Amino acid sequence: MGNLLDPRTKLIMAIFYTILVVASKKLSWLLPEWGALIAFNLVVGKGRDYISWLRFSLPMALFFGGVTWWSAGLESGLRAALTLIILISVFFVFFQTTAPEDLGNSLVKIGLPYPVAFVFSTSLQFVPVIGRKAKTVLDAQRSRGIPLEPGWSALRHYPAFLGPLLIQAFQLAEELAAAMEARGFGRPGRTFYKDYHLGKADWSAIALSLLLLIACLVLQYVWN
Repeated sequence: MGNLLDPRTKLIMAIFYTILVVASKKLSWLLPEWGALIAFNLVVGKGRDYISWLRFSLPMALFFGGVTWWSAGLESGLRAALTLIILISVFFVFFQTTAPEDLGNSLVKIGLPYPVAFVFSTSLQFVPVIGRKAKTVLDAQRSRGIPLEPGWSALRHYPAFLGPLLIQAFQLAEELAAAMEARGFGRPGRTFYKDYHLGKADWSAIALSLLLLIACLVLQYVWN
């Protein structure tokens, strides 16, 4: 899937799946939808990465589900938590199979201004870089005896973490700006290394995804 389909096709499929998940109001539908994503990650060899991603998103889902449980009941809380996990999983699959640069360049082909696409794709590429730098700063400050464990008591120590991280982020931005200027960013006549176009496989995948979305919605809202 990573190389067979155009990035725009995968984005459309992700949007269709998101619509299906948001429209699903029963756990009996949400569980198979999550199961399909788990199976896909296992098939493409991303199971270990997906588990790591779940560890990051699970606390947020539990908090969101807990608040919903408190206000609307147990079933609503479970449904809210599961919906959030599935939505995060959808875009985990999308970004694991789509390079940010390919996505940005393909969006330029449909009229998105190149500077906007560049900012979008670069932001996606910088997220893991900033994450790694944050972990490095956190480990370094902990080795100096600064308590940075989660909790209210550690809030007064967080400037020791955020300060170095912000400095490194600004350094990255400055290096990127210098590289862009050296390569003539913004000059007219830009060409692309890859040719992005929707082929038969893309149109077939979009049509099949749309049919599956309509069929699932009919099963949920008409037959049930």
